[in-house]
Amino acid sequence: MLYDLGPAGLGLLLACALAFGGIAHVAFRGIRWLWLIGAAGWFVGGLVASELIWGSLTILEIQPIVDGLAFDESLLGGVVGGSLLVAMTWFADRQQRGRPAAR
Repeated sequence: MLYDLGPAGLGLLLACALAFGGIAHVAFRGIRWLWLIGAAGWFVGGLVASELIWGSLTILEIQPIVDGLAFDESLLGGVVGGSLLVAMTWFADRQQRGRPAAR
């Protein structure tokens, strides 16, 4: 299997990850490093989805592909990975501060 993620695809994945981290930071105020945790979750989830799960498909089978990045599939993986890490961080913060998880 050939992994051909180029700089433009990597940059697009990083930009999406940072945007998700910023949105998570604004939505869940009060957790100091949540933007970085959310962005890391998005990046890893998007990379795994694009390059490992759907990495063997060709340009005829999935679209759009941006410089080796299966864009739609990376969005799906990013949402799953980023949301999972943000939720885990939020619940852990609530437990540490002694507050219930429900508002």
